[in-house]
Amino acid sequence: MLVNMNDVLLPAMAGGYGVGFFNAVNLEMARAVIEAAEEMQAPVMVGTAQILLSVTELERVAEYLIPMAHKASVPVCVHYDHGLTFARCVEALKLGFTSVMYDCSMAPYEENVERVAQMAKICHAFGATVEGELGHVGDTAGEGRLKNPSDYFTQPDTAEDFVRRTGVDSLAVAVGNAHGEYILEPDLDFERIAAIAGRTKIPLVLHGGSGLSNADFHKAVQKGICKVNIFTDLDKAGRLGLEKGLAEGARTMTKLIPYEIAAMKEVAAEKIRLFGSAQKA
Repeated sequence: MLVNMNDVLLPAMAGGYGVGFFNAVNLEMARAVIEAAEEMQAPVMVGTAQILLSVTELERVAEYLIPMAHKASVPVCVHYDHGLTFARCVEALKLGFTSVMYDCSMAPYEENVERVAQMAKICHAFGATVEGELGHVGDTAGEGRLKNPSDYFTQPDTAEDFVRRTGVDSLAVAVGNAHGEYILEPDLDFERIAAIAGRTKIPLVLHGGSGLSNADFHKAVQKGICKVNIFTDLDKAGRLGLEKGLAEGARTMTKLIPYEIAAMKEVAAEKIRLFGSAQKA
């Protein structure tokens, strides 16, 4: 069933478990995630991010994800992640996405507040939910890598003000996490997570989940993380599935697709178990 973010994250916050958000830039990724969630009776979030629109455009993603969410036997929130422009976020809402992240985290604080507060009003008018980001989660490599990531960590007192003034439904935090494949072992600030959760009283979001240890996930959820973003692990699994198919003699896409889906489905199921959302639908 198609739901918004509050429908899956508020129960997660109350129940002390996490919900996975998986970018699904093609039908195979979407099938893998939703089928894993159905088999495990778990709520789930699927969608795409603005940086991934060069792979599959927003309208194309909506065409397969929203009908699949409607037909699913478990709650599925269709989320547009890291929306960088007002126009693209509104487009996602008009296409039927039930949740939007408006990422203004690199803007000056007051501008971030003003822009996200405006988006929150629009999302709520659509019956959708909105995620903001305070501080900034950088990348592990490339143009988005931050020289001193701790300079961009989320401050608990500022987070409280941000949530109160914007009306966001969830908050992405910068606590030592990063997008992409970690080069060095990440060092999450768990006490900062707990402090932010205590001040804001809303679901917190951990971006850059691929590559964290099982212990990191467990502790992060225990401290207040309710939504964990996964893409790199799923993306790599799809490639490995195709390689396995080729190694076993599959030579057409129709024979390779089952390998791709099976490998990604295994990763999605592993994350669902890890976050504690199995049997929570």
